[in-house]
Amino acid sequence: MGYINDLRKKVGSSYTLIMPCACAIITNDKGEVLLQQRVDNHLWGYHGGAIEVDESVEEALRRELKEELNIEIDEMHLFKIYSGKEYHHVYPNGDHVSPIDILYVVTKFHGDIKLQKEEVLDIAWYSKDNLPELSPNYKTPLKDFFESIK
Repeated sequence: MGYINDLRKKVGSSYTLIMPCACAIITNDKGEVLLQQRVDNHLWGYHGGAIEVDESVEEALRRELKEELNIEIDEMHLFKIYSGKEYHHVYPNGDHVSPIDILYVVTKFHGDIKLQKEEVLDIAWYSKDNLPELSPNYKTPLKDFFESIK
């Protein structure tokens, strides 16, 4: 996160940064979602990260999925945008952010999955009825996604 890290050095941890993020719910033909367990808090969520300066949302998403999972996107569709007070997040290191999650659904991808060890502890496929312990910001978007595929 070059841009966010550069800003953070100037403003410190307690100042809330608005953080636009390119995010993805990766799904399969069984209606399951591929979730990742985060290194920083050991909770689960979907994939993605901060958009860099002059990077399009789609470029950022492709970069993030390549970094985190070593995969290439073949098909993605804009799902919904999530933002607001209820998504305010404080990272374990004390950094405050107000994320704007621009969420896509990725239905096709290719590549040999290899986890980015600095950010991802594990990945697994989950159905609506067996979700793991989620980071709070991911609960509503995943609920909305599963309702949309009924």
